[in-house]
Amino acid sequence: MTYPQPTRNAALSRLSDFAANMGHNYAHKRNFDYGANANVAEDLWRDNVSRLSPFIRHKLITEQELIAAAIATHGAQGADKFISEVLWRGYFKGWLEQRPQVWTDYVTNRDDKFAQLKTQGGLRKIYEQATEGRTGIDAFDHWAMELVETGYLHNHARMWFASIWIFTLKLPWELGADFFLQHLIDGDAASNTLSWRWVGGLHTKGKTYLATKENIAQFTDGRFNPTGLAAEAIPLEEDVSYKLRPLKIPPVPPNAAAFALLVHDEDCHPESLTLPGKPALLIGSTGADSKSPNGVSDNVRTFANSAVADALARGAEHFGCKAVMWEKGEKLGSIMAKAGLERLLSPWLPVGALKDAIGGEIGGNNVRWVMRDYDAAIWPLATKGFFPVKKKAPDALRALGMEL
Repeated sequence: MTYPQPTRNAALSRLSDFAANMGHNYAHKRNFDYGANANVAEDLWRDNVSRLSPFIRHKLITEQELIAAAIATHGAQGADKFISEVLWRGYFKGWLEQRPQVWTDYVTNRDDKFAQLKTQGGLRKIYEQATEGRTGIDAFDHWAMELVETGYLHNHARMWFASIWIFTLKLPWELGADFFLQHLIDGDAASNTLSWRWVGGLHTKGKTYLATKENIAQFTDGRFNPTGLAAEAIPLEEDVSYKLRPLKIPPVPPNAAAFALLVHDEDCHPESLTLPGKPALLIGSTGADSKSPNGVSDNVRTFANSAVADALARGAEHFGCKAVMWEKGEKLGSIMAKAGLERLLSPWLPVGALKDAIGGEIGGNNVRWVMRDYDAAIWPLATKGFFPVKKKAPDALRALGMEL
């Protein structure tokens, strides 16, 4: 298999290669999953979709750069569908930031479901068949193996997979979301959690997504003929209503004494952060294994670790400073004290596993948070559904010099 290199140079190269396809081609072909070996330049990665999600997920390249490239190549109207998909990511991120309890409850329920697997043999059997690609549903079994082997699934396949998992196999959605986070190189707390909730009818109350034989056959170019799929998708229910907690945008850190800059795998482009001068030290941190109580695949771990290493190397050269890794078991305060530094800056740490793992210790080290202008413009718009975000995005991004 050919995997994307976890570097900013690889991200920029892919962006350049795909820019010409961000218009009509993307709008009309993006929903087709042609398969891993279907007339593509590389063995794994399709050309009817961008293949940029692993880079965006780790901010080796930013959403703002993607939208700018799309507008420059096709104009805002010509690239409307591609730009909308980029905005969907921002919508999901902002929605979860303003309802963090959704993530907390997912983690609690996920752990409860894993405990049930130990005591309920029937549930455990179906779960193992699903994750090992042994259900007898040809498309689903293929996608399960593709995910484990490659760290990738086409976005449409993710929807079909989640629908079959929930409505045909009757498995807890939390375990499916965890399975994705274990194996998806681009696995993201917001996009993954909220997409699974959307398929199940929890995100948009009562609205579900039903995978059908006909739809799968059409958009996989006839590669699959799944049988035994659920004929209806009865929405899941939950006894909780999540209240909006408006996002507080942190002020730009003031110019002051020397500082260390944390570089974590949620943001691997330190050169483009708005900082009060140059950092005296870069401190790298990765936490891929915190995504699941079962750890993550080598694909996920290697990409995240390498992305941070690439960011540290670029950042050290750009800022002319030293860079070190924050190793497991090491105290962040000790690293800073050794360097004679008391002030810490960090790119915003969004709701998710990494924040759960290291957020407390970071917060205890005189940290000032740095939020990107794009995130500060888009995330607060996610108070309800997606379409209000898209409607308000042009005004929000105009301040950044972007005309949608």
